Amino acid sequence: MNIDFRVIEPHIPFILKGIGVTLQFVSTSLLVGLILGIILAIMKIGKIAVLRWFAHAYTSVFRGTPLILQLSIIYYGAPQFGIEMSAFLAGVLAFGLNSSAYVSEIIRAGIQAVDKGQKEAAAALGIPERPMMIRIILPQAFRNILPALFNEFINLTKESAIVSIIGVWDIMRRAQMVNAQIYKYFEALLFVGLIYYVMVMVLTIIGRMIERRLQRSD
Repeated sequence: MNIDFRVIEPHIPFILKGIGVTLQFVSTSLLVGLILGIILAIMKIGKIAVLRWFAHAYTSVFRGTPLILQLSIIYYGAPQFGIEMSAFLAGVLAFGLNSSAYVSEIIRAGIQAVDKGQKEAAAALGIPERPMMIRIILPQAFRNILPALFNEFINLTKESAIVSIIGVWDIMRRAQMVNAQIYKYFEALLFVGLIYYVMVMVLTIIGRMIERRLQRSD
């Protein structure tokens, strides 16, 4: 077995440029997932039965099917209906839709964990339901679920490597291009694995710091 990491040294800057693409992709996907997740969570606890059914069905479908299948349907299937989009946009859409299913459950649990007395006090003061949800309930819910949302960000970072199959120039895709040039795989893939590990560890440390700060402020 001949392993020589010197073969990837000229390609390291090229691979490292994928970090920015990966973080941009993950951040945008999480934002899409967060917005849709809030809407779905409100539907789930709302009084309209049809919207509750839709939100739960949506969550069941996206949590019950593989992410790579959802990505393939959006990127390869959408053009069949005349919908053309870039690989980056298709990836953001697939990851955002998938993430929203998980985020909606996190937010729903956070909303339901807020003391009922808060809702009763707001109702007694004559505050309408929508302003009460936006100004009182959601801020308290987000305070409780912030660590869980950060964990979703970490999971998205690891899973983002899947978008390399549709040509997004993330870290994984760039490693694949290097492999095709040097006809070796172990060195570049191990280097990419190290990059992902460092990114995840940094995000994990930041998440723990946020969690400790929230605990001290309680």
